[in-house]
Parts: sequence; C-alpha cells; structure tokens
Amino acid sequence: MNARILGFLFFGCASIAWSDDFKTLNGKEYKNAAVTRVEPDGIVVKTKSGISKLYFTELPRDVQERFAYNPQKAADYSAQQGAALEQARKQQDEILRQEAEGNNKMLAERRAAVESARKQQETIGALQIRYQELQRQEDELLLRIGEARRPASWQALGRRRQKVPNPMASQLPYLESHLKDVRREKDQIRKQLEKAQQ
Repeated sequence: MNARILGFLFFGCASIAWSDDFKTLNGKEYKNAAVTRVEPDGIVVKTKSGISKLYFTELPRDVQERFAYNPQKAADYSAQQGAALEQARKQQDEILRQEAEGNNKMLAERRAAVESARKQQETIGALQIRYQELQRQEDELLLRIGEARRPASWQALGRRRQKVPNPMASQLPYLESHLKDVRREKDQIRKQLEKAQQ
C-alpha cells in the first residue's frame, strides 16, 4: 500500500512538473511550456520567454480535446471577461473624469483666489492713493484756514496808521466746511482700508 501511495505521489508530481510543446494553427511554437492554468477559452503556459495565454481557437483539435474545450463555455467565459474588462475600463474612465473635474475645480478655485487677491490689492492701492490725496488736501486747507484766521494788519499811511483787513477772512466759512468734508471722506477711506486689509 505504501508503494502505491509513493507511486501516485511520484506520478502526480511528475505530471505537475511536466512540460510540453505547443504549436498554434498559425505555426507559432511554444517549447517546454508548462501549463499553469486552464481556463474555459484557453490555457496559460509558462516558458523561458515568459507567461502566455494560448486560446483554444488557435490550437489544434487534439489539444482542445485534451483540455476538454467547450465552445459554448468558452464564449460565455469570454463574454464575462469582456464585460468585466469593459466595467473596469468604465470605472477607470470615471475615476479619470472625476480627477480631471477635481483638478479643474481646484484650478478654478486657485484662479479665483489669485484674482480675488489681485483685486483686493488693487482696491487697497486705490484707497491708499485716495487717502494720501485727502491728507494732502487737509494739510493745505489747514494752512489756508490758518492764514484766513490771521487778524487784520496795520499799515502806516504817512503819520497815520490804518487797519487793513485780512483778504482771506471772507473765505474762512468755505474753507472750514471743505475741511469737514475732507476729514469725513478721509475717515471713511480709513475704515475701508482697515476692512480691506483684514
């Protein structure tokens, strides 16, 4: 009994390690090819040059019979494989599409952020220029108001002295009103600048 078991193991191992030569119908040869897998539509063989799949439709009838080739099962299997490949391709396409959309969305968000920052800088620049202009106007108005507030001067006319009124005194109400407007706008611009720089 032990001899039978040993014989079975020997022949079983020998059949696993056994290699064969295969020749396709178009004449391509696969020497010392070990069959690693049998599928409904063909066999997968390993040779020195690598792993190949030989379809039963490319192999002679005796090889088809040896591996119990069934055309209907092969067609069903091929259809299933094709459907699985098509499904995988669609999934891959969907992943690529989503990645592209994600990238496009990310690029659009980045562009929008850059554009927003650019507009903010332009706004800040314009506000700063206007603030400086208002500061200059305020300084100029303060000088003119100071001149308008000077008291009348006295001039000598021979032996007499005559009081000469300040010619700018009449402009004082206008200058003070204009100064209020400038300061009001300057305050508004300052608030806008603070908000824009946050």
